[in-house]
Amino acid sequence: MSHSDAAPIDLTRAAWADRFAAVAADNTTREYPYAAHHATSGPDDRALPVELHPAFATSYDWHSSVHMHWLAARLVAHGLPTDLEARLTSILQAHLTTDHLATEAAYLRETPHYERPYGWAWLARLAAEVSASEAPAVRALAPGFAPVVDVLEDLVVRWIDGAAHPVRHGVHSNSAFGLLLVLEAARSLDRPALAAAVEGAAKDWFGADAGWPFAWERSGHDFLSAGLAEADLMRAVLPAPEFATWARGFFAEVQPGDAILRSTVVRDENDPQQVHLFGLDLSRAGSARRIADALRAGGPDDSGTGIADLLDDAADRLLASGLAASVGEEYYSTHWLASFAWDAMEAREHAAR
Repeated sequence: MSHSDAAPIDLTRAAWADRFAAVAADNTTREYPYAAHHATSGPDDRALPVELHPAFATSYDWHSSVHMHWLAARLVAHGLPTDLEARLTSILQAHLTTDHLATEAAYLRETPHYERPYGWAWLARLAAEVSASEAPAVRALAPGFAPVVDVLEDLVVRWIDGAAHPVRHGVHSNSAFGLLLVLEAARSLDRPALAAAVEGAAKDWFGADAGWPFAWERSGHDFLSAGLAEADLMRAVLPAPEFATWARGFFAEVQPGDAILRSTVVRDENDPQQVHLFGLDLSRAGSARRIADALRAGGPDDSGTGIADLLDDAADRLLASGLAASVGEEYYSTHWLASFAWDAMEAREHAAR
């Protein structure tokens, strides 16, 4: 089924923050089930997830644990009822210790392809969020992230230098999504060399793209639109006038009513792959808002305004489609969706300013 046909709902952060906080608190303390993607080195390599990943051994898998901790930190800074704020703060303090983060950094250094680039991107985003948090108790955790950011910078730069082509599909290995989160984090954390490396890779990999075939998108388990993820990255890399020109060519095939602008259909909400499509709607909602906002930055005569209108028209519909699943009963959905929902809500409220 699709949740897009439900009655109109409040799409503001204020309406959902408490529910998302409850989900984040549950996820970041739920140890099992856990999908450990550890490459076993021998018969004695039997460590439990919490031994390998003392910071991120919850929320079903490593990358989801990372971005659920990001959501927890973001919610604390946003403002919550006292009990929920105290609960999330205590979880963050218990998990994101200097020793735990040093262990995570060492694991990434020893296994340089682990969680590339999706997990890296969310970890960079978490580091940036903690370092810039308006909540003093969260910001106090920032020094522990220093070795994490160092290893991430090294891994990302080596990945970029060694890859001739990006990955362009709609799941974890998507290059554009990973680069965008790393770029934003690098700017926030004052890592100019890392930011420059990402900007260069984005222009090299995507700068000449045009006529993206959106009609070919949406496989049965995508949670990212490869095209919108790419455009979202390029709006962060290019000045507004250059981005408008690039976008005019990139979105040349998009017409009103196209599938890229419509919410998805999930027939089995207990299928861990199908529920990715709820995330697809949420991630598209966030990207659509940011892209439309960037296209309008050049003023009312901006050549991308037609696309901006189409994306704006679709964004609320896409956001509403995935929200119910993000706080539902199915753990395949709730262990990760709320992070993307919150991101889309922030994009929506920023665009409304």
